[in-house]
Amino acid sequence: MNIVLFDDIEWSQLRPLTLTKPVAELRMGILTFKERWMKLMEGEYSYLTSDYLSVKYSLHLEKSNLFINPAYFPNQLLVDMTKALKAGESIWLNDRLIAANCSYDEFQDLDALKKHGQSFEGGLICIERLWDLFTHNPYALRMDFDLLTKDVLSEKISSTNGVFNAKNIFIEKGAEVEYSILNAKEGPIYIGKHAEVMEGSMIRGGLALCEGAKVNMGTKIYSGTTIGPYCKVGGEINNSILMGYSNKGHEGFLGNSVIGEWCNLGADTNNSNLKNNYSNIRIWDYTTQDYIDTGLQFFGLVMGDFSKTAINSQFNTGTIIGVSANVFESGFPPKYIPSFSWGGGKNSERFDLEKSYESASKMMERRKKILTESDKSILKNIFTKAIDY
Repeated sequence: MNIVLFDDIEWSQLRPLTLTKPVAELRMGILTFKERWMKLMEGEYSYLTSDYLSVKYSLHLEKSNLFINPAYFPNQLLVDMTKALKAGESIWLNDRLIAANCSYDEFQDLDALKKHGQSFEGGLICIERLWDLFTHNPYALRMDFDLLTKDVLSEKISSTNGVFNAKNIFIEKGAEVEYSILNAKEGPIYIGKHAEVMEGSMIRGGLALCEGAKVNMGTKIYSGTTIGPYCKVGGEINNSILMGYSNKGHEGFLGNSVIGEWCNLGADTNNSNLKNNYSNIRIWDYTTQDYIDTGLQFFGLVMGDFSKTAINSQFNTGTIIGVSANVFESGFPPKYIPSFSWGGGKNSERFDLEKSYESASKMMERRKKILTESDKSILKNIFTKAIDY
C-alpha cells in the first residue's frame, strides 16, 4: 500500500519544531510518528507537507493512496479501522480528517470525501500543540515499549545496578548500564542499541534512551523523558524530549521541555518550568503571532533544530527558541527568540546564513553525518522568508 503522511493544521501549531520537518518526523516516546506507523502498518511511506520541505521529504503518489494524519496518536482501534478502509472511504473525528483511502484528486475535495466517511468513536490523542508532546510522552513511552519488546528477550541487567521492577526494563544489544539505579515502578525503561548509562546515574521510568545515546555520570532523569538517538545528557532532566543528535551533557535542569535535533545546551543551562505565583504559563504562538495561554502550570523550553546556548544560560517558563539561534547574552533572554538570532536578546543581530551552514556542518560531521543541499535549502527558506519573524 502506498501510504502518505500528510500535514494539517497541527504543522503550523507545532512550530518551531516543524519549521525543519513534517509532523511525521517528530519523536515522541521511543519512535518518530512515521516509525510508529511503519511498525503498525506495512507499506511505502512518503510525505505531503509544506512545499519548501518537500526537497527533503518528498511525496510519492499512486492511483490509490492511504492518506494518514500522523498527529493523531494511533491506538489499536484506529489502526484496525485504517487497515479496513476501502477505496473512497475515510475516517473523521470532529470534522477533522484522520485517514482516507483515495486518489490525490479525491483527497483535494474533502466535502465529497466526507460523504463516504465514518466517524471515529472513542478517545484519541491528537498532538496539536507543543505541550502535547511532553504531556502525552508517558503514554507514548508505554505504547512504544510494548510495541518494540513484545515477544523479545532483553539483554541481562548487570548485577552492579540497583533495580526496581526489572520486568519493566528492556536493554537492547550492545547497550551498557553499570553502577546505576533503574526504577521502573512508574513507567518502563528502554535502553536502545549501543546506548550507555554511566556510573552513578539515577533513572526513574518511563524513559527512552534511544540508539547510541549516552547518559553521563551522576545524571538524574525523571519519568516521561525521551533521549533521542545519539544524544548526550547530564545534570537533571524531567518529563522532556530531546529529538536526536543533541547535547545537554553538563549540569543544569531541563524540565517539561522539547529540544530539537542538532542542538547544544552549554554547561549549567537551566530552565524554569513553574512560575512563582503558580499561574498558567503563556507561550509565543507562531500562528497568531502572539502569546497564548497553555492552561498549564508546568512548561519549560522548546528549541528548534540547530540552536545553541552558552554556559550558564537561563530561561523563563515557556520560552520558545527558533531554528539555528545562538543564545549567549547575559541575563534572562526574552520568552520568544526568533530563528537565526545571534545573541538571543531583544535587539540581537541575525546569524549569518553561510556561517549557520558552517556551524551545522561541523556539528553533524562529529556524528558522521552530512549537511545536505536539501538541508541548506530548508534553512535558507526559513532565513530568507523570515517565517517566524
